Amino acid sequence: GGADAVATGGALVPGRRGWLVGLCVSYLVCRLKSSVSFLTRPDRPNLAYHKLKGKNPGVVFLPGLNSNMNGHKAIALEEFCKSLGHAYVRFDYTGCGSSDGILKECTIGKWRKDVLSVLDELTEGPQVKKEVEEKGEWKLPTKHNKEGFYCLTYDFIKEAENHRLLASPIPITCPVRLIHGMKDEDVPWHISMQVADRVLSKDVDIILRKAGQHRMKEKDDTKLLVYTVDDLIDKLSHSV
Repeated sequence: GGADAVATGGALVPGRRGWLVGLCVSYLVCRLKSSVSFLTRPDRPNLAYHKLKGKNPGVVFLPGLNSNMNGHKAIALEEFCKSLGHAYVRFDYTGCGSSDGILKECTIGKWRKDVLSVLDELTEGPQVKKEVEEKGEWKLPTKHNKEGFYCLTYDFIKEAENHRLLASPIPITCPVRLIHGMKDEDVPWHISMQVADRVLSKDVDIILRKAGQHRMKEKDDTKLLVYTVDDLIDKLSHSV
């Protein structure tokens, strides 16, 4: 799977640290039992999601490539939000996890529309070796699934060119936190430096974990993620 993303927004009354260590030790055994809901869309496949109602700022978890909403980071953040009473949404992109659709027909643009649908309908407030096959697919080697590769269609690669971000300034002005493992063999950590340089926001922090891998799936990695989101929410609460 690829790197995941977390978005927050809104306002909050802070007050919070004591429970974090216990959460990060027990997040794998404390998964919520809530059933999957579906966001129905007349012109697009239905999206599977879990939602917690709560106060702002809410948190939205965006899974990485070939990942779903049931990963340990997504669950840990859900427990975080539940403990403090904040709204939280995690979901599966079209063709992934429990959502409708066919993965081989997906593009970055379609997944972007998924994110916009979730934000509009479910939230409130503010280098790799390539092998080309005759059927037009590229197999990208990976250690992150049992097949040992991902299949990406030519259409996926071509359409993704529309979403290249590093060639020009990135018009994001809110606070940004980039967490990257320095042992990431899929996406070099220097990419985060380039992103930070191009984002228009002046409030950008880069957090590097020397032993961190691509998926950042160790217990201490998850703890860092939760702490970072916690601090960011606290900052947002004092800026309103």
